[in-house]
Amino acid sequence: MAKPSLVLLHGVGLDSTMWGPTTALLEDDVDVLALDLPGHGRREPAPDGVTLADLADGVAGDVPPGSHLVGFSLGALVAQHLARHRPDLVATLTSVSSVCRRTEEERAAVLGRLESAAADFPGSVAASLHRWYDGTDTDPEWVRRTEATLLANDVRSYLNCYRVFATADAEIAPELPRIAVPALAVTGELDPGSTPGMTHRLAAAIPGCRAVVVPGARHMLPVQRPRDLVTCLTTFIGERAHV
Repeated sequence: MAKPSLVLLHGVGLDSTMWGPTTALLEDDVDVLALDLPGHGRREPAPDGVTLADLADGVAGDVPPGSHLVGFSLGALVAQHLARHRPDLVATLTSVSSVCRRTEEERAAVLGRLESAAADFPGSVAASLHRWYDGTDTDPEWVRRTEATLLANDVRSYLNCYRVFATADAEIAPELPRIAVPALAVTGELDPGSTPGMTHRLAAAIPGCRAVVVPGARHMLPVQRPRDLVTCLTTFIGERAHV
């Protein structure tokens, strides 16, 4: 019998390697596929005007039908788009550290970070690392790897994708009630950008979606607290998908 596929989609400016601490803890009874989004990793830079649909279409061909789809941050928005428009590909949907229906204040904050990245990209990388990792016990090597991945971006491509991240939650919001696959939303208690409030909004919007808030965790949940994330995933998939 073929193993079920677990497909992982990373956040903006990152790549598939960010899932290393998580994949190291996953059992051998799933086939794990960590994909690079368009404009990231070894993919071509994302063009001006790239959309959420473009990012979703850019990975859809690599997602085996009936996969357990896990998206982080920007990857969560992509995963939600796929769950809505390509349900044949998605057995379950897990949104990790996802934004949802930003308020005006939250929208202004993320657009401010976009402007900062355009004006001073290295400075914005440093600010991201502080926002994601300060006060955590994350292995310094993984913080260094995150920094190296961010700094290696084609800046224009990064800004194009970051604009999707900053705006596409409003685009996908009306579609969330039409997602019909089992869903989980999980974030860190101390995540300042993908807040527990957003995770509860997401769980309320998707029928039957469960919300989990990991105590003491910040934004980079798959790196900072991979064991907690894997426990959430395996429990959810086992209970909801009977895998």
